[in-house]
Amino acid sequence: MSPTAAGIVFIASMVVALAVVHRPLGDYMYRVYTSTRHYAFERVIYRLIGVQPDTEQRWTVYARSVLAFSAVSILFLYAFQRLQDKLFLSLGFAPVPDHIAWNTAVSFVTNTNWQAYSGESTMGHLVQMAGLAVQNFVSAAVGMAVAIALVRGFARKKTDELGNFWVDLVRGSIRVLLPLAFVGALVLVAGGLIQNFADPHTITTLAGGEQAITGGPVASQEIIKEMGNNGGGFYNANSAHPFENATSWTNWVEIFAILMLPFALPRTFGRIVGDKRQGYAIVAVMGVLAITSVGVLTGLEIAHNGTVPQAVGAAMEGKEVRFGVANSGTFGAATTLTSTGAVNSFHDSYTALGGMITMFNMMLGEVAPGGVGAGLYGMLVLAVITVFVAGLMVGRTPEYLGKKIGAREIKLASMYFLVTPVLVLVGTALAMGSAEQRASMLNGGAHGLSEVLYAFTSASNNNGSAFGGLTVNTPWYDVALGLCMALGRFLPIVFVLGLAGSLARQSPTPASAGTLPTHRPQFVGMVVGVTIILVGLTFLPALALGPLAEGIH
Repeated sequence: MSPTAAGIVFIASMVVALAVVHRPLGDYMYRVYTSTRHYAFERVIYRLIGVQPDTEQRWTVYARSVLAFSAVSILFLYAFQRLQDKLFLSLGFAPVPDHIAWNTAVSFVTNTNWQAYSGESTMGHLVQMAGLAVQNFVSAAVGMAVAIALVRGFARKKTDELGNFWVDLVRGSIRVLLPLAFVGALVLVAGGLIQNFADPHTITTLAGGEQAITGGPVASQEIIKEMGNNGGGFYNANSAHPFENATSWTNWVEIFAILMLPFALPRTFGRIVGDKRQGYAIVAVMGVLAITSVGVLTGLEIAHNGTVPQAVGAAMEGKEVRFGVANSGTFGAATTLTSTGAVNSFHDSYTALGGMITMFNMMLGEVAPGGVGAGLYGMLVLAVITVFVAGLMVGRTPEYLGKKIGAREIKLASMYFLVTPVLVLVGTALAMGSAEQRASMLNGGAHGLSEVLYAFTSASNNNGSAFGGLTVNTPWYDVALGLCMALGRFLPIVFVLGLAGSLARQSPTPASAGTLPTHRPQFVGMVVGVTIILVGLTFLPALALGPLAEGIH
């Protein structure tokens, strides 16, 4: 079978598998978030943290709960890293330096998982397992909780209540993520991933030197880093390392784990609002954008445009021979379409236009299907903007799911989508305007700009993958990117919850002859168009100076 045919089979089987789990998984999450029953062990947790689980919260209280939980998590994870040498299973590693500990703490709490360190030589087993992996669970659960709160805003009427953040957090972690991760870890162990508490093994290399190979609880962290759309690797090579991603079929499993929850959540949305067609429309938008991205990126890498790839006959630099071009391209597209920082190939080695697609995927706001929870609420905000634009075109007050989209709603939606472009473009401009920060660039010209632009795009959109070729392990970059991660995560969450509260207070508006149907192909096409145009108008000048200029050079 040719590489192109094998890539088509790989992608087609993934689409089929996602279609199979869409309904049962989406329905299961609907039951999780709408059930009035609390399990006994959940009640124990609520008592320990002093929460009344049957008490609901206004959007302002919900937002304060999210921010308070996240702030405490950052402080805890920072202290955990700084005290590493005094902890059990530290492997003798020194405390993590302060600027790296800050960057890492913010990174994992914001579901970014940007890594300014090499995991196997910096973090002990306990910090990896009880610090980083725990945040992989709860940061994903926070994203799902915020998405469900927005969905409740559409579904409810004349109320200030959006649910209880602590209940949503516990249920997302324990009822959804934990059981799926347990099963997934067993599958990955069967596929060859390691799971132990071994000390580093010193081996002799083929060149006669010595190298320390670190073991650890890898499979359990690998599955939740993918399924929770986190991406932080146990090893510096991330999912290109054979201990993290052993074979082509484990590569398939990991991509499936990345995509299954974000693609199932629109079903949950449709069930909660009482119209499954709305969920199908949202997942259709996600699907169109995702399949287009995967096809274009994989096609560009197979075509291997560029002087060096054409000279050698393939774009295999930076790609694992175990996976090849198609599997690497699909993995790269899946991780940048979601907020997953995992990589199984070196994005800096992609063709100029192929690398641009990975950037463009993040610039879309990671909504196709996006991060766990974050993709759904980002797509719903885009739907709000779309119906507003459609309303202006026909001279009618726009409505979505029976809720009027007025001045307050569109301001909140607009501020949501202005946050990340401001962070990306301002951050890139500051870095390029400083001679000291330009010195961190290993490449000049358009490619060097692309590396800096990618770094700030990744951090501000809470992705976490790196283009490479840029020395970011410096105090300036650690602080700057950490601020972008924090602001890029929490400001949009506040705006989303504000929008949810505004919608929940409204009374439903009955549909009329002038109401835009939001479940038909016409609406799907409109949302796709608005998504691409918003990104195109915002980022085209920066892309033209970076990857586009390099690609046509």
